[in-house]
Amino acid sequence: MANGGGYGDPSQKIDYIFKVVLIGDSAVGKSQILARFARNEFSLDSKATIGVEFQTRTLVIEHKSVKAQIWDTAGQERYRAVTSAYYRGAVGAMLVYDITKRQTFDHIPRWLEELRGHADKNIVIILIGNKTDLENQRAVSTDDAKEFAQKEGLFFLETSALEATNVETAFLTVLTEIYNILNKKSLAAGENQGNSNNTSLAGKKIIVPGPAQEIPAKSNMCCRS
Repeated sequence: MANGGGYGDPSQKIDYIFKVVLIGDSAVGKSQILARFARNEFSLDSKATIGVEFQTRTLVIEHKSVKAQIWDTAGQERYRAVTSAYYRGAVGAMLVYDITKRQTFDHIPRWLEELRGHADKNIVIILIGNKTDLENQRAVSTDDAKEFAQKEGLFFLETSALEATNVETAFLTVLTEIYNILNKKSLAAGENQGNSNNTSLAGKKIIVPGPAQEIPAKSNMCCRS
């Protein structure tokens, strides 16, 4: 099973890089979820995200070193132009709403539609109801969200970035699922090749689904098997 390794050792050999995008309305806590996962921090005076930013954290999944590259964007309409570059190469997505603001949950189908329009069709998606620390202000029932997630085939968790509840679990759920899908693909490819000639996947590069990542130039989205 996956275990959340430390917050990154620069000398570590990276086996995979997985790009995961955070989407959802403004002020649902996307940046706080990212800060909690990437640096184990939470800031009460968080400012609105402008444009796009990303952070990374390296973890170990099934004894492989996986670098999660988590992208965060402003939920405001005027930044929606970033979409195609933002989604390019993403293998996971976290769809975030605020359990105390019904409207943020009502907008989820629209975000999901945008995601499915721009991202790879095999992208792993988790629906996240954030701010469970504000249970007394809850406006979206867990059952409503669970029902929607089941209908759309999404993973689902409720989190609190403030109390660090389920944030780690949410990321590990997505990253482990991406890892498993990738592994099934390599096994299937290995079996197919085995039928014709005896080449194995050893030393072959496994490309993360979706086109190669263009930003930032210094990292490419190619993984070593």
